[in-house]
Amino acid sequence: MSIVLKVENLSHRYATAWAIRDINFEISQNGVIGLLGSNGAGKSTTMNIICGVLNQTEGEVYINGINKREDPRLAKKQLGFLPQTPPVYMDFTVNEYLTYAADLRFIEKTKVKQSVAEVMDRTGISHFSSRLIKNLSGGYRQRVGIAQAIIHKPSIVILDEPTTGLDPNQIIEARKLIKEIAQDHTILLSSHVLSEINLLCRDIIMIESGRMVFSDSMDSFNNYIQPATVMMKMENPPVESELLKVEGVTKVQYLTDKQIRVWFSGNNNITQSLITASVQHNWQLVEINLERSILDDVFKQLSQQS
Repeated sequence: MSIVLKVENLSHRYATAWAIRDINFEISQNGVIGLLGSNGAGKSTTMNIICGVLNQTEGEVYINGINKREDPRLAKKQLGFLPQTPPVYMDFTVNEYLTYAADLRFIEKTKVKQSVAEVMDRTGISHFSSRLIKNLSGGYRQRVGIAQAIIHKPSIVILDEPTTGLDPNQIIEARKLIKEIAQDHTILLSSHVLSEINLLCRDIIMIESGRMVFSDSMDSFNNYIQPATVMMKMENPPVESELLKVEGVTKVQYLTDKQIRVWFSGNNNITQSLITASVQHNWQLVEINLERSILDDVFKQLSQQS
């Protein structure tokens, strides 16, 4: 796979304070890549530099091999961008606005009409082509925003919090649209909603306190923290004090008269220890499972490491 976006030793300073420092990552073709970071972490600064809204203090950004600093116009032709608030003109119709967006993207005059029709069809807004944008729902305004970001068929599309302010049904539709676009575009998606990142993204980049603290697959992100709890079902469960005698067990929670959650630390063979204890004491263990850390726990731990 070819590299669509390469960020190399990227750093930016506001006055005397560094907003980001030595950010490095590469993104290959197609799919959704999540960009995570708490408020003030440097995520927005990174996106603004990639999009050309801001010039970096140090480092380089390459889009399809084009250095954004050396040839910003050509590099930006490869990009589509949807800010958190869609950059739409409320008194334009959908067709008028997308025609304007096509002109801004230097689409050939003879191809503008076709490009507008294609992108409206792809984003499901053709039936609203003559409607004023101010009369659209939040979900459809977001679709118009996505349409302007992909009308020129860019290699990479950057979406900043694309489902913010949408109701549950609109969020589902927006996610579906993002997945469809990702089939032939590379999408860098910023979101604070970790469940959304989990549903949409194949890879994760996380920035915290101006530095990159994680860059790997979604599965690696989910598995970053080792399991700390075990769920067990027993036909003849022991009292809490007996379970606490098993090496590594730190806490016990009885969910039902037969189902128990056990917290542990420092014992890599906790399941084997519990199975052995069950056999020895006739607890009649019928089911045991390590519980994987939830996404929020991973995010919290990575944030604390920065």
